Amino acid sequence: MPGHTKPPNNGGTTLKELAKHLGLTKGTVSAVLNDSPYAKAIPQHTKDRIIAAAQELNYHPNFFARSLRKKRTFTVGVIAAEIGDAYGSVVIGGIESALSEHKYFFVTVVHHHDPQLLRQYADILLTRGVEGFITIDTTVNESPRVPTIVISGHRQIEGVTNMTLDHFKAAHLVLEHLSDLGHCEIAVIKGQPLSVDSGARWHGITEAARGLGIQLRTELTTQLAVDDPSPQEGYKTTKELLLRNIPFTALFAYNDISAVGAIRAIKESGLRVPEDISVVGFDDVREAAYHLPSLTTVRQPLRKIGVMAAETLMARIEGRDGHEAGILVEPELVVRESTAVARPTTPHPRTD
Repeated sequence: MPGHTKPPNNGGTTLKELAKHLGLTKGTVSAVLNDSPYAKAIPQHTKDRIIAAAQELNYHPNFFARSLRKKRTFTVGVIAAEIGDAYGSVVIGGIESALSEHKYFFVTVVHHHDPQLLRQYADILLTRGVEGFITIDTTVNESPRVPTIVISGHRQIEGVTNMTLDHFKAAHLVLEHLSDLGHCEIAVIKGQPLSVDSGARWHGITEAARGLGIQLRTELTTQLAVDDPSPQEGYKTTKELLLRNIPFTALFAYNDISAVGAIRAIKESGLRVPEDISVVGFDDVREAAYHLPSLTTVRQPLRKIGVMAAETLMARIEGRDGHEAGILVEPELVVRESTAVARPTTPHPRTD
């Protein structure tokens, strides 16, 4: 290495200073740090020197210069119904990880299922130059003006790539597990009407039940009323279900949060989980394994879904891949302590 003195790195080193320190041209250093096609012709030992020096001297690329040079913003809009819930926060964590690795920025907006707010935020993001959208638990009704990845998307729309869990397989895994344990009287908590997965998940459950010869009784089917990220709705819904005084030995909840509320309601009624009623959740949020009892659930690879959504969007923005209409995500059943062999049913004690 040429015997240049180490440049000061108060607040970072410029590309010009880094190139001078290494005795290389700015073009060579820039090509390596931006992984441009020209970098393929540069020897590996030179690449290693450049990367090591950039780290040592605290070099940070000038984002605005890169944006002007490439006429791009490297910014993505993330549109979510909620961000503080156990589902969305993990998905956004995966999105952030993939985008930051490729020097992209993202701006998140939350619409709480308000259509007017959703349109307003989408327009604001477009005026700020976002190059694509990723939506979470959001209904998209029209073709967007930029490449868009819709997580849990169920509508075929031009310009949209849907990332969807295989809800039929998920339901089949759960109902087969409960059937193998001897459960015949199975209660189901359906998702709240505004949740984009509610319809698809319920359809998957009914189809899987039909294929397994399981009868789902209307009296043992209930639904979350509102989009509440706390266990409260699952608790209230299960209380109402128990008040019907129709025996059941298993409960399949819409998600893990509602399952946690359901377990509380069951225990308060004088019944035990899983000895009297088995409970199954959905999502496998971080808290599911640490609840008492630990929760049997369908695992969605939430962080991986976020990573896949970001990588797919970047590939579309940069023209590296063609537009896929849909990406199907495989579920996995995680069996824990909240399910057990069915016992003969007796009328549930009243909770009023």
